[in-house]
Amino acid sequence: MRLVTLMLAIPALASPAVAHDRCTVPQDQRRPANELRAELKAKGWTVGKIELEEGCYEVRGEDQTGLSVEVLFDPASFQEIGRDD
Repeated sequence: MRLVTLMLAIPALASPAVAHDRCTVPQDQRRPANELRAELKAKGWTVGKIELEEGCYEVRGEDQTGLSVEVLFDPASFQEIGRDD
């Protein structure tokens, strides 16, 4: 049972580390969150909330298919880094 618990916990602990390692953009090089909101809306997303999460933009809303999502984006390139669907 402990092994199962440990196996389930490892991905949860690793995910924030991945985001932190990939979102090391200096503050003066980050693009405004409103630009990300506009890009996503143009793609058909419904954007609820954008927050800075360990250096990444975390977007909560619905993607173009209507799926409720939480997605991390690089704050300079707006490249998608990961999701919690």
